Amino acid sequence: MPNTYTQLYVHVVFAVKGRQNAIPKHAKENLHRYITGIVQAREQKLMAVHCMPDHAHLFIGFTPDLALSDLVRDIKRATTLWMKEQQLVKPSFYWQEGFGAFSYSQSQINTIVQYVLNQEEHHRKRTFREEYIGFLQKFEVPYDEHYLFDFYDETADTKD
Repeated sequence: MPNTYTQLYVHVVFAVKGRQNAIPKHAKENLHRYITGIVQAREQKLMAVHCMPDHAHLFIGFTPDLALSDLVRDIKRATTLWMKEQQLVKPSFYWQEGFGAFSYSQSQINTIVQYVLNQEEHHRKRTFREEYIGFLQKFEVPYDEHYLFDFYDETADTKD
């Protein structure tokens, strides 16, 4: 789009369907590379990515000619198929419907990149549920408990 200048940075969070700890640790780096490829193929910039066993965090610099919901849909669809083809997850693996998206300014980029990359440390102190509801409250996003992600029992075993 000529004569259109933007700086749009969004932290996206989405979860595994079925209250599962489904993403194995040994597959994370390849999954991160695959997600990076999807985002770059859509001509957007992935600033940071980190997948936990039950959810994913992406920090994306994006352009206004692409709807964020379309990009997230493409990431979820492609990664689901790829992880099944690679036999990294059970055939019943899917991402839950919906996602959270929280915008940040350029001055916050380094802080959010570090936040995303340090997910394992954050989750030693708070659960995914606590983290996600914290985002909704911090950004004053109205929500209904009935429509939040299904959150698994965070003491459940992970597939390695």
